[in-house]
Amino acid sequence: MRISARTQYALRAATELAAAPPGPVPAEKIAVSQNIPRRFLDNILLQLRRAGLIHSQRGPDGGYWLARPAEEITLADVIMVVEGSPEHSRHGGYPGVAGPLADVWSLLREHEETLLTEITLAHITEDALPDARPGRAQYDQVMKGADRGEAGRPGPAVMLHDGDDMETPGLDR
Repeated sequence: MRISARTQYALRAATELAAAPPGPVPAEKIAVSQNIPRRFLDNILLQLRRAGLIHSQRGPDGGYWLARPAEEITLADVIMVVEGSPEHSRHGGYPGVAGPLADVWSLLREHEETLLTEITLAHITEDALPDARPGRAQYDQVMKGADRGEAGRPGPAVMLHDGDDMETPGLDR
């Protein structure tokens, strides 16, 4: 999946609004804090407002704020506004043994979409991503044990003792 600069800016702006205290946030504040070109940001905020993800208020005390709680706005919601609906091209017709690659690409897209619909702006602002990575829980458990010096700690695959060389079977020197 390729994420355009425009989409990255939109996600950063939405995250900035999610982290802000209640009330309007001026566009200039978002632009400065997220290092987004102001004209670019204005167009993105207009898109997000038209899609109903944010509200705006004009005037000296004006600005932008989320239309719904951050817990209810997913990354996919923001991406859909900026990128539009994903178009899935079918990778049919790979010859021979490469044929199943089309299924791999399809599974990858499905996993991306699932992940992006599970992660909300609140997850980002709270630095509390859901544990959606395969094997991540097991890895974290092993690493917690490693921090305490417990068994199960990852270590070197081959250890050398007292200067003795160990030969690896099957490798010629």
